Amino acid sequence: MPESAAADLFAVAERLLPGVAGVAVGGGSDGNLTAAIGVPTLDGLGAVGGGAHADHEYLLVESMVERAGLVTGLVKTIRGF
Repeated sequence: MPESAAADLFAVAERLLPGVAGVAVGGGSDGNLTAAIGVPTLDGLGAVGGGAHADHEYLLVESMVERAGLVTGLVKTIRGF
């Protein structure tokens, strides 16, 4: 997924959650499908943690409220609330 597919939405995310970091990780995701047809796409909005898909995978529970607020804010912005 090219970085340009996320640029406009990431700018909104930065306004909603100053200091949020964008990280390129490679691999595949469903976001590649929407980005490929020109739909602005942010990926990786789920849990904050590490060790994805491994026995040592974890998430930081304390980050879940902040992450939910970010997603809520993005949806409200997109919908024009």
